[in-house]
Amino acid sequence: MAKDLTTEAQASEEKDEAAIERDLSEQQVVRREKLVKLQAEGRDPFAEVKFDQSHHSVQIKALFEASPAALENKDVSIAGRMMSFRDIGKASFADLQDRDGRIQVYINADELGSEEYSRVKTYDRGDIIGVAGYVFKTRRGEISVHAKKITLLAKALEPLPEKYHGLKDTEIRYRRRYLDLVMNPEVMETFKKRTLIVRAIREYLDERGYIEVETPVLSTIASGAAARPFVTTSNALDLQLFLRIATELHLKRCIVGGMEKVYDMGKNFRNEGIDIRHNPEFTMIELYQAYTDYNGMMELCEGLASYAAVKATGGTKVSYQGTELEFAAPWRRLTMIDAVKTYGGPDFTSVKTDEDARKLAAELGLDEELKKKLKDCTKGDILSAAFEKYAEKELIQPTFIMDYPTDISPLTKQKPGDPTMTERFECFVFGRELGNAYSELNDPIVQLERFRQQEREKELGDDEAYALDEDFVSSLEVGMPPTGGMGIGVDRLVMFLTDSASIRDVILFPTMKPDLR
Repeated sequence: MAKDLTTEAQASEEKDEAAIERDLSEQQVVRREKLVKLQAEGRDPFAEVKFDQSHHSVQIKALFEASPAALENKDVSIAGRMMSFRDIGKASFADLQDRDGRIQVYINADELGSEEYSRVKTYDRGDIIGVAGYVFKTRRGEISVHAKKITLLAKALEPLPEKYHGLKDTEIRYRRRYLDLVMNPEVMETFKKRTLIVRAIREYLDERGYIEVETPVLSTIASGAAARPFVTTSNALDLQLFLRIATELHLKRCIVGGMEKVYDMGKNFRNEGIDIRHNPEFTMIELYQAYTDYNGMMELCEGLASYAAVKATGGTKVSYQGTELEFAAPWRRLTMIDAVKTYGGPDFTSVKTDEDARKLAAELGLDEELKKKLKDCTKGDILSAAFEKYAEKELIQPTFIMDYPTDISPLTKQKPGDPTMTERFECFVFGRELGNAYSELNDPIVQLERFRQQEREKELGDDEAYALDEDFVSSLEVGMPPTGGMGIGVDRLVMFLTDSASIRDVILFPTMKPDLR
């Protein structure tokens, strides 16, 4: 019986192997056969553990162009992916691609020896190689490396996309970003620029005395923004937890503690829709400064964005989707009411009550935009919906929209003399929100009242209403100085500064449905 089972298992294993073999393309089969042969010869490429690089491709070219004598006929060692191979008999040319770009490699049978040269000729496009040799310029004027030794560092078992048509399918590009980076040099440049932008944000704030802190990603309360959270469970604590939707309330606790200037740049998570501007996991910079207000935040926003633009692009003028954007200060400033009126909407200064606003909303056809029963809407809800309908898409150049209604700004200080409005702004670029900022509410009694109102909104069906954070209210009772705060979507800023149409183009690994093919 045991023997029969063993025979069955072997047959099943052979059947599985046959199925796998059928699923492999002809090139994949050939590449695996080459690997087996190399391993049999004691030349397993995956056994290589180290290769010392002296230079990268672009560095070699730049140094040679600046001073040929500094590199000509000097030994170098480079490593990267072999992107092409051109056999011309006893000599060949290969293009090697590393993190910075490409450089040509000249391979000669006399230099390597006929046996090694024949072996190199069996390498495939996509294989990762190390090249030791010297720099020279060909008769056609191309700076190249004359190979003295070539080491196969990793065997590519899957062929790269066909070089002439490349990798264009966006679904495959986002899902298999590693191929996207290999095949599309502009994608690599986008993510290099992203690094420059993130570094610039930190530089700008650090130079102004801000302290970078880390706030919890997991919390028992999801608050600080109007958004639906992701919910998880702690097995150890037998407790429901939420992935953070904002860092605001913890950063304000730092202000209460006396830090005065703080920021946290990291991931937030919102369980909402996915489109060209939204990904459930995204990067946010939130910052808070004691003893200033939303006017101070406007100045900081202008300076930070223009500084990042210069670092990433060399100037403050940026071309985005065919439109030139100017990030240098000063940015245009409009109140929300004036913006609606400017772009063809009604004048909300004449709207006195919620009931009046509801009637106006019905006349304007704003029911769909409000996405909840009209009878529960406030004047602030309706003004915000009117802004989205009439003004938002018109704000192409960087613009601050100021003075938001109190009933949609639960963490914001009221404007002096007008309890219906707050000292809040959002900045818009190309018709899209880039950031949000307040003169922060620091009155614990009023803050508790606002949270209670948000609880009532939640009971009425608004699942994006703010949750009550009693400990945060307690921190305000200890005393928080007048404070300005701001949040900026880092991914959106990167989109503008890299001319990227979709947020997925600036997130290395965007959220995707499983590939069920």
